[in-house]
Amino acid sequence: MTTNRIDRMFAGLRAKNRKALVAYLVAGDPDLESTARLVPALAEAGADLVELGVPFSDPLADGIVNQLGCQRALDSGTTLPKVLELVARLRKEKCDIPLVLFTYYNPVFAYGREKFEKDAAKAGADGLLLLDLPPEEADQDLPPSADLRRIVLVAPTTPEARLKEITRRASGFIYYVSREGVTGMQKSLPATLSGRVELLKKTTALPVCVGFGISNPEQAGQVARLADGVVVGSAIVDRIGKIGRNAGLAAEVASFLRPIAEAVHSP
Repeated sequence: MTTNRIDRMFAGLRAKNRKALVAYLVAGDPDLESTARLVPALAEAGADLVELGVPFSDPLADGIVNQLGCQRALDSGTTLPKVLELVARLRKEKCDIPLVLFTYYNPVFAYGREKFEKDAAKAGADGLLLLDLPPEEADQDLPPSADLRRIVLVAPTTPEARLKEITRRASGFIYYVSREGVTGMQKSLPATLSGRVELLKKTTALPVCVGFGISNPEQAGQVARLADGVVVGSAIVDRIGKIGRNAGLAAEVASFLRPIAEAVHSP
């Protein structure tokens, strides 16, 4: 059986006919100590996987909510090496939830790509999503010893002819962006979502998770009926921003996520 936590998580949920809840937050927002408490709290609230965003000063694909989260993390002194230290700390503290590092390529380039991938695996990360790197480049030079999954993004505008090429280079799961534009909460789901997810499922055997804009239990349940997983990000980052550096932050965010998790797990 695979040792990768992402693979094991999806296999376990599939056996129970359940869908996955993927929770995103910016590492270091509002500070790294808060993130160290938030990740286990999200897992307890029902998250099946956590994406840790590596803060970057020019997050082009992110809307204002996540941009502010990145800025708060940078202001608190968060760097890529410190995010890797956080992952190692979470594993040392027996937090076993699958962790994906969600990052723009610039911090990785500055760190050294091969070193980053080796150090990410050593720290205990399970997958990487290099946000602004084409799939043809993203899957190169992955160290054979690194049991990491390569997550790729698929957009609503991705031509059908290109889907096979993109998904062929992926592992772990496919992250389908539900709409064009940047991250951020939305009031309703796109009418094209069902057809695009169905097409993706015919193209790849990998689980398909849908994100960008999902912010409440109703939307999460709707997406869970279509896809293998639901990604909730901006709504969590927004909640973190409103609560701030507070002793009750982790508990409050967990309370917000719990009904969304229930909707995903019982769509």
